[in-house]
Amino acid sequence: MNTHTSSLSNVSLAFIGGGNMATAILSGLCKAGLSGASVTVVEPFTESRQRLEAEWGVRTLAAADASLQSANCVIWAVKPQVFAEACTPVAPHTPKALHLSVAAGIQTASISKWLNNPRVVRTMPNTPALIGQGMTGMFASNAVNESERILAETLLAPTGRCLWVAHESDLDAVTALSGSGPAYVFYFLEAMRQAGSELGLSPETAYALALQTFAGATALAAQSSESPEVLRERVTSKGGTTYAALQHMEAAGVKKAFVNAMHAAAKRAEELGKSL
Repeated sequence: MNTHTSSLSNVSLAFIGGGNMATAILSGLCKAGLSGASVTVVEPFTESRQRLEAEWGVRTLAAADASLQSANCVIWAVKPQVFAEACTPVAPHTPKALHLSVAAGIQTASISKWLNNPRVVRTMPNTPALIGQGMTGMFASNAVNESERILAETLLAPTGRCLWVAHESDLDAVTALSGSGPAYVFYFLEAMRQAGSELGLSPETAYALALQTFAGATALAAQSSESPEVLRERVTSKGGTTYAALQHMEAAGVKKAFVNAMHAAAKRAEELGKSL
């Protein structure tokens, strides 16, 4: 068991929901050395339960029962629309557990009310968590102590990087930037593939060039101490090809539209949080 999971040796986990995000967290923990025998997954779909049992050796339940009383931490990975309903059979058995939510939009006050438990950590992961390259924003209620914050970090460490925010409202901005962010990258990859095809390359060649360009540029930015503005300027010779492309984007208002789009995403995240 590595440093990510060594502190989990005496922890009993319960997952409510066994879908993609639960699988990403569970698989990362088990690959790092956590025993599936210490994990219970509540999942209504038979096929999903059978898959989780076969792959990770976890115990599964079709519905919550009194056996959840042994869980130190409950990880909520259900759809936001069914969160409140899912809490009803779980709440009586988990009054002493830490509750960690990866469900989008559901506020800690609602979770605490539905579970009659103030110890809630709310998170906003993104889809690269499925391959251990995620970025997760995290917020803890005042009732969560330091050791429980460390536990929450440890549980999510195998999915990628984690970052705590000071205010729950900050998670709306996290949602707009990193939560929805992979879709923006895919959007630009689509555009680059299209442009490459229109310029005479095969779609496969254009896509390969675009993929590696994104991967290389982000890796360079991550390793550099220079700002993205400086890195951009280093690639942009006045009067050159990059300059022509960027001037066209500026004239078309691409940056302004992109920034406004993330403001729209943050506003929608706030609206959804209030409606659920």
